[in-house]
Amino acid sequence: DVSYYHYMDGDGMASKLVIDENGDVKTEYVEADGSITVGDFDMVPLIDRFVEQHPDFSYRGAKGTIALTGYNGVLGYRTDGVYRDINDPNLDPDQIEFLNAHPDFNWDQEVAEATAVATAMKEDGWQFASHTWGHINVGERSLETLMADTEKWLTYVSPIVGECNKIIFAFGADITGVDDYTGQPKFDYLKSQGFDYYCNVDSSQYWVQLRDSYLRMGRRNLDGYRMYYNPELLSDLFDASAVFDPSRPTPVPPMG
Repeated sequence: DVSYYHYMDGDGMASKLVIDENGDVKTEYVEADGSITVGDFDMVPLIDRFVEQHPDFSYRGAKGTIALTGYNGVLGYRTDGVYRDINDPNLDPDQIEFLNAHPDFNWDQEVAEATAVATAMKEDGWQFASHTWGHINVGERSLETLMADTEKWLTYVSPIVGECNKIIFAFGADITGVDDYTGQPKFDYLKSQGFDYYCNVDSSQYWVQLRDSYLRMGRRNLDGYRMYYNPELLSDLFDASAVFDPSRPTPVPPMG
C-alpha cells in the first residue's frame, strides 16, 4: 500500500515513487533540510534491484501485487478528486495543509505522473490490487458504503493503475465467514465490478477457497507487529528472531 499518506510526512518514509533519468522506478525522499534525494528507499525499488541481481528469484520477472487505497491519492501523488478544489468540503486538515503549501498544484499533471509510474511498474513485473478506496472494514460496513467506496476507487485509482480484478481487504476483514461467497450481496456487487480474486489477512499459514466465480485466500502480514507478537505464525517461513532488527524500539505498540 504505497500511497504515502500525509500522516507519514516527517517520519522518515519516502514521499513518492518516481521514474529516474534511466527510466527506473525509484523513491523520492525529502531530507530534513527540504532537499530531495532519489534512490532505493522503499520496498518497490529494493525488490527491483534484488531481482536484477538475482533473476532466478523471480519467475519471468514477476515482482508482487501492490494493494492501493485512494483517499490520499496513489504512489505519493495526490490524485483523489478532492484535491482539485481547495474549497471542497470533503477535504481533511492534512489535505488542506498540503494544498496551501503547494499553490501551484496541478491535479491533471499529478494524475499523469502517477499513471506514468504505474505503467512503468507494470512493465517491470508489478501488479495492482484494490485495498478499498478509504481503507474500510468491509465486514462492518454496509453494502451501500462498500458500493460508494468502490465507485471512488474505480473513478480515481483504476484509471491510473489500469483494470484490476484483485482486492485485498483492509483490517484483515472479509465480507463473510468461511462459507462460500455465493449469494452474498457484497460479493455479488464486487464481482459485478470485475473483482475475481479476494484476500483477507487472517494470518493463517495457508487457506484457499477456489470456486467457479472467484479465488479467495488468506494472507499473512510479515511485519514487525507479527514478528514480535506471533513469531510462531511465521515459523514455516523463517526464524523471526533472526530477522527482527534488535535496534528497533520495543515493545512494538499494540493495535487499537
